[in-house]
Amino acid sequence: MAGLKREIKQERPFSSLEEEALLNLLRTSDCLHRAFQRRSRDWGVTSTQYNVLRILRGAQPEGLTCSAIGDRMITAEPDITRLLRRMKTLKLICQHRDLRDRRVVWTQISPPGLELLRKMDPEIQNAPRELLGHLNEAELTDLIRLLETARRSCQDTQAKVSCSGKQDVPLPCTTA
Repeated sequence: MAGLKREIKQERPFSSLEEEALLNLLRTSDCLHRAFQRRSRDWGVTSTQYNVLRILRGAQPEGLTCSAIGDRMITAEPDITRLLRRMKTLKLICQHRDLRDRRVVWTQISPPGLELLRKMDPEIQNAPRELLGHLNEAELTDLIRLLETARRSCQDTQAKVSCSGKQDVPLPCTTA
């Protein structure tokens, strides 16, 4: 298996099979992420912003708190507050403070955010088939199983956020 060594122009052997597997996984993740990023960029949003919009569409009409959005993200975002601020400037989301606890800020997808997702959906929904359609069902099933098994050894140091307390239901998001 000299594919990765050739791609990264590495002369020496990897120090272990685990190192070669990890580097292959990271290289593949980066490749797939860049391909997806090119698709979302055509719509004027990053893949991270797209992920937030999808999360918020699924959380309608209540919306989510900043920490709850962060917990659901596919890739960790170190500064979710800044990300949401940029999205608010683009009018893709709206935010307001909780009526009972002014420290809590609720985020909802805005009508323009929903419209953007509606336009993006057909193209974005084809991306997995275009990127992984060359794998058969058994290979995809094995890949999923192996990736989930590999993630079990990851120790996420981020503290889990509890959002179980029922808050006031936020007002509907408007474009005003």
